[in-house]
Amino acid sequence: MIANLVQLAAGEEQSPLLPPGPELLVGTIAFAIVFFFLAKKLLPNINRVLEERREAIEGGMEKAEAAQVEAQSVLEQYRAQLAEARHEAARLRQEATEQGAAIIAEMRAEGQRQREEIVAAGHAQIEADRKAAASALRQDVGQLATDLAGKLVGESLEDHARQSRVIDRFLDELEEKAEAAR
Repeated sequence: MIANLVQLAAGEEQSPLLPPGPELLVGTIAFAIVFFFLAKKLLPNINRVLEERREAIEGGMEKAEAAQVEAQSVLEQYRAQLAEARHEAARLRQEATEQGAAIIAEMRAEGQRQREEIVAAGHAQIEADRKAAASALRQDVGQLATDLAGKLVGESLEDHARQSRVIDRFLDELEEKAEAAR
């Protein structure tokens, strides 16, 4: 600048690249005014907006990171609950299997008991029927034997006490012979 002023004062011809001195002075003052206005008024507003944007971006990133951490925590809780639910389901299946086996064993025992009761009742019924048949047979055989003996002897054996004794003795002898033959 000083070189420009010196050249002007010397009256030499000015270079086309360098503006004239007064114009340069006015341009410098205008530049200083614009620079001062930008530095004092516009630059703080720009810096404030940029700072707000930076904080918003950083806040958004922090929120995103917090949301990601929270999502990871929820995922871990979900996985833990899922594992616990699977464990509980396995335990319930095991209990159901054990209860099923116990019920089956109980039913088998009940079936066995009922079968034994039916068999015992059948044996008791057979024994009762056998005794009834033996008693009826004894009476029929006794009656036939008495009639036959009466015909052989030629007299009537109508005395029931004597008839019963003779029949019982005769049948007892038959039973003893049958048992000895076995």
